[in-house]
Amino acid sequence: MDVIETEVALAERIRDAQGPIRVLGGGTRAIGRPVQGEALSVAGLSGVVDYETGALTLVVKAGTPLDEIEQTLAADGQRLAFEPMDHRGILGVEGMPTIGGVVAGNVSGPRRIAVGACRDFLLGVRFVDGAGRILKNGGRVMKNVTGYDLVRLMAGSRGTLGVLSEISLKVLPTPETVATLSVHGAEGGGALDAMTRAITSPFEVTGAAHVPGSASAVHLRLEGFSGSVAYRVEQLKSRLSDLGEVTVETAPDSSAELWRKIRDVEPLQGAYALWRVSMKPSAVYAGLLPAMSERAQCDYLMDWAGGECWIALSEKEAASLAKAHGGDDAADGAAWLHRGLQEAVADRQINQGGGGHATLIKGPEALRGAVSVFQPEPAPVAALTAGLRQKFDPKGILNPGLMG
Repeated sequence: MDVIETEVALAERIRDAQGPIRVLGGGTRAIGRPVQGEALSVAGLSGVVDYETGALTLVVKAGTPLDEIEQTLAADGQRLAFEPMDHRGILGVEGMPTIGGVVAGNVSGPRRIAVGACRDFLLGVRFVDGAGRILKNGGRVMKNVTGYDLVRLMAGSRGTLGVLSEISLKVLPTPETVATLSVHGAEGGGALDAMTRAITSPFEVTGAAHVPGSASAVHLRLEGFSGSVAYRVEQLKSRLSDLGEVTVETAPDSSAELWRKIRDVEPLQGAYALWRVSMKPSAVYAGLLPAMSERAQCDYLMDWAGGECWIALSEKEAASLAKAHGGDDAADGAAWLHRGLQEAVADRQINQGGGGHATLIKGPEALRGAVSVFQPEPAPVAALTAGLRQKFDPKGILNPGLMG
């Protein structure tokens, strides 16, 4: 595996490539169809280029470890507000997550409902396209929005349009106080009601998740100055008291650990196959979950006030599905459920006309190679996607087939 240490070397390597390239950062977010090609790592492109604490801007090389960035920001009382999740637990891998991998996957955590996604904090990028050209878009300060749409386009492209070399980000201050309010015993419509009341209230909720199970609860996070948080907690508590027992956690470490577990989907880490579904919250509870329960016994976890649903399938259940539907092994059973899930998400009666998408996040290579990992695109969107890839990667060498 080649480890690239300069942007010029990266451009030369891609320009001279004679075949497919499998682009890697820290190797901790292997999501998508298996890619056959020579591994190329940008982990050597590491380091902080510029950090202006007063301007709330950070410029880093794409291979910079996420831990290093978070420690640098924390030393000055700042943070990455979009709270990127760590995929290592659910994927069962080791390695060091990099900021390039975060941006390439547009990886965002529970705070997305309040501040936006990773792409919303991108100010500029430098990258090398599939022809080996070094390109730059955007800037290093918030007032400069030159090429902003292309900057956002790179977020979520997973190395299929270009290989990131440098990233400019907006950062935010770390709040003085954090509190977590939990509504216990809420299920189904009650859980949705609790989260909806919270995020539509004037009390600035920065996290809203539903963790079902024996200790089922809806968790709501509030951040800010201590007096403001205390007032908002009491107001929200009174508005939700009819839905179940309400408790409040004010210890910073306890709240941080709870939201880390939600962010990293820790309750579902033992799953054989794991999907991430994004669609209208009411459609998830009223349409998708009932439809999936008719097909298989699955566990789930809700984030983003119900707008993000994680669905987990055990190996035992996958094997049972395979046997029931003429498959040979657990991967066949999971593939059957995967196709049904994507069909359900695309069904206008189930999604209530709001659309959505289902992505296979975890599964054996046999499963990932047999299905469309990402939600199939409508024909007009697929044509646009193909045109963009032809423009940025004319040789078709960057992570070919990863998102196909």
